[in-house]
Amino acid sequence: MEIIWTERALDKLSDQLQGRGGHFHLKYETEGCGCVMSGVWNLFVLDEVPEGMKKWETNAYPVYINENHEVFLDEKILIDYTDGAGTFQLKSPNQYLNPMMSCKIVSAG
Repeated sequence: MEIIWTERALDKLSDQLQGRGGHFHLKYETEGCGCVMSGVWNLFVLDEVPEGMKKWETNAYPVYINENHEVFLDEKILIDYTDGAGTFQLKSPNQYLNPMMSCKIVSAG
């Protein structure tokens, strides 16, 4: 799988993080979605990497994804940002996986 960050997404992340470090985690959330096939992808910035995550190198920051959820992603994905909606987007050449993806910064402390 190939994961690419756009310049817009990287600029927005820089604004949100304000120099803070962290690990980027694409999480497939199914709570309240009805079934596992109806999940929603969201982006998290975590202090520590959760167990069971696979590290994917990208053109910028590495991204961690639960190996069991990789089946829901396409071979090439793009993490973008849209000013119009003020949200991140997860998309592939074939589809939008989440056109309004949030980025949640989670601190253990």
